[in-house]
Amino acid sequence: MTKEKISFSINRRRTLMLMGAAGMTTFAPGLAGLGFAEAQEAPKGQVVVGFSQEPTVFNPHLPHIEVDEGIHYAIFDPLFDVDPQGKFYPLLAKEVPTVENGGISPDGLNWKVTLRDDVKWHDGTPFTAEDVKFTIELLMNPDFRSWRRTGHEHVRNLTVVSPTEITWTMDKPFAPYTAILASTFIVPKHAFEGVDPNEAPFNNAPIGTGAFKWARRVAGDHIELVANPDYFGDGPYLERVVVKYIPDMTVLYTQFKTGDIDVAGLQWITPDHYEEAKQLEGKTVQIVGNAFFESLTLNNERPQFKELAVRQALYYALDKQAIIDALYYGVPSPTETYMPRESFYYNPNLPKHEFSIEKANALLDEAGWVRGADGIREKNGVRLSFTNSTTAGNHLREQVQQFLQQSFKEIGVEMTISNLPPAVMWGDYWMLSQFDSVIVGLNCLTGPDPDTSDYFMSTSAAAKGGAGQNTWVYNNPEVDELLKKGAELVNPEERKAVYHRIQEIMRADLPFLPIFQYAVIPGYKNGLEGFASNINNRIDTWNIRSWRWA
Repeated sequence: MTKEKISFSINRRRTLMLMGAAGMTTFAPGLAGLGFAEAQEAPKGQVVVGFSQEPTVFNPHLPHIEVDEGIHYAIFDPLFDVDPQGKFYPLLAKEVPTVENGGISPDGLNWKVTLRDDVKWHDGTPFTAEDVKFTIELLMNPDFRSWRRTGHEHVRNLTVVSPTEITWTMDKPFAPYTAILASTFIVPKHAFEGVDPNEAPFNNAPIGTGAFKWARRVAGDHIELVANPDYFGDGPYLERVVVKYIPDMTVLYTQFKTGDIDVAGLQWITPDHYEEAKQLEGKTVQIVGNAFFESLTLNNERPQFKELAVRQALYYALDKQAIIDALYYGVPSPTETYMPRESFYYNPNLPKHEFSIEKANALLDEAGWVRGADGIREKNGVRLSFTNSTTAGNHLREQVQQFLQQSFKEIGVEMTISNLPPAVMWGDYWMLSQFDSVIVGLNCLTGPDPDTSDYFMSTSAAAKGGAGQNTWVYNNPEVDELLKKGAELVNPEERKAVYHRIQEIMRADLPFLPIFQYAVIPGYKNGLEGFASNINNRIDTWNIRSWRWA
């Protein structure tokens, strides 16, 4: 079985582009083959997209997960985005700012963005630079539950020069900022006037500039979006998009098979159905590379996990190759890191995992974790027992849990399974680190950039009052300093050394236990043009503006 992989390598030129040191065309590069038509045509038909998790966060700047971005990409636009080859292309901006076009100063400190003058919000209000200023300031508002402050905290002197021009300075060079802006959806200033942004009506009835407008939501079932006839760019080519919530992975596949859904999106077709799925008449099914990695994530604030010997023992007792072979049909590849192997910054020299119940038991014995009468270990009043959670209805993860439960029992560890509906699982339970442990798939990168400050910086733990995705509440001062250093470097070889070292530390500390890098199996109905996997974005609908029926 061959695995189709989208190239994710970042050479010197592409990395310098992150700081604007290389030239950039003003037209969206590389998108001609992704479904854009040469001439605009009237929208027709609808597409039903199946997701196994329910989108519930519609303000793109509140804490959210990737499935919510399935809606964000349809309703909103960033200033610019990134294509499957890692190239940036303009959306709300007229061009991607670079050193060559004068958008960024040679030292990386002064920025100027020129905006389109033909964009309107879905309610008819003109889009201006005031909206860009408001969006960046909202993300930094200490009273707002911002999902990301990384990068934006370096912005100073944000100035609206005219309705179509905005400038700012950075307090220091920050290499990932272009990639961060490419995943920062612009929201309308006027929708938040006079209201608490955490409770604004906008949060449940979003207004964007995107190719599709919010129509309605049937909670627990589906969301309907309709074409925006005033969209400034190519598209939309569909009259309507229905995002259908199907929590059971087998049911999601069955509905794809029967034609009830047109696209099998997140969490895609499971590997146990691949052999049948690729033979389905009238369907396109393929394996593609993906930047997500699956892990057993640990809440490092729990006393059970504070000792390194415990985390090491759990990793020894995790038979990842058996899980991949028996449950995932060998489709994904085992990994020791969060960094996708397609990345220029991937570290191939990390210690290889070894499955050994004997070594796990020896570690715990040596560390003084003593078995009780029931066989479960205890030390200093702490019982080596914890809950493990994931999305209810994900049958493969549920089987992984049972597999782990038995293995951990052999080393005197009690793991209790406690699964939750997606809307609960990935809400405050996940974002505020209310769990003991979780089986989860994550993409820690921002587009093609290797910066992971949102996930590994100690100040990015929401459970500690920070803004970010450090849900394992990881705290390592050396990693904090390396993340700061890596963000200020421009030379890719110098950056590589920094991110290699971060991966070494993460592999040694084991705040999470990496299992495999994803190789996912999306499927869509023949005749749907424009669908394209993008390893630099987190969701299949990243370019839904260009989807259409042939």
